[in-house]
Amino acid sequence: MLQRLRDFFSPPPPPKLPAVPDGVRYYAIGDVHGRRDLYDALIAAIEAEIAAAPALDHRIIVLGDLVDRGPDSAGVVTRTQQWQQHRNVRVLAGNHEEMFLAAFQKPEALRHFLKHGGRETMLSYGMSSKQLATLSLEELFERLPQLVPQSTRDYIAGFETMIRAGDYVFVHAGIDPTRPLGEQKRSDLLWIRERFLSHEGPLEKVVVHGHTIFEHVMDCGNRIGIDTGAFRSGVLTALVLEGDQRRILQARTIDGGAAEVFHGDRPR
Repeated sequence: MLQRLRDFFSPPPPPKLPAVPDGVRYYAIGDVHGRRDLYDALIAAIEAEIAAAPALDHRIIVLGDLVDRGPDSAGVVTRTQQWQQHRNVRVLAGNHEEMFLAAFQKPEALRHFLKHGGRETMLSYGMSSKQLATLSLEELFERLPQLVPQSTRDYIAGFETMIRAGDYVFVHAGIDPTRPLGEQKRSDLLWIRERFLSHEGPLEKVVVHGHTIFEHVMDCGNRIGIDTGAFRSGVLTALVLEGDQRRILQARTIDGGAAEVFHGDRPR
């Protein structure tokens, strides 16, 4: 009887924290947007951590938007392909990859692409500033396939849209909170914003996403936004998940110079 009374008045156990499978460490990297310098610094830091913990199964997820706006989209794509040759790296499609591929289909899609950071991408693939300034839209459209090999386009077209791991799901933009994960639309996974960001209730899994820029990593309980605007802020973020623990790595440009990596605690 006394034990039952103790059980009745004792506080409930703390809620179980979201977790990834035991023995696996995940690195989720936010929107790179052509910042090869920050990306290289972050990769070096991740590789150093992997070397220091060889018993763990390390998995890397790049959350999309590798291209546009920053100065070296071509270099970011190539570096990702190289990394995948010796490391478990999976890449999600972002809305900027979708715009990039659409630009090869019709001139109007190319016009849209150029307005949203595509100029920098074309420069990184070898087009000159003079050509961009003087060629007509139709002429640029004709030259675009000569700049970017079909193999590169096929590689980008093969990016995934959703990755699940334990109590987490990784997507580029977010999810439609009214639909189960298995019934999500590609357009929402790559483009959604307000309907997802304003949702305060629980979701099927904790959603790790990019797409929307925040000054700091945004942990809202049901979702974690890790796009810290690398192309304009000089801060590229990786969320590290191991068991039920979370921490962050950030590559930052210091005083306009070389990128340095900072280790952080749980995201805000």
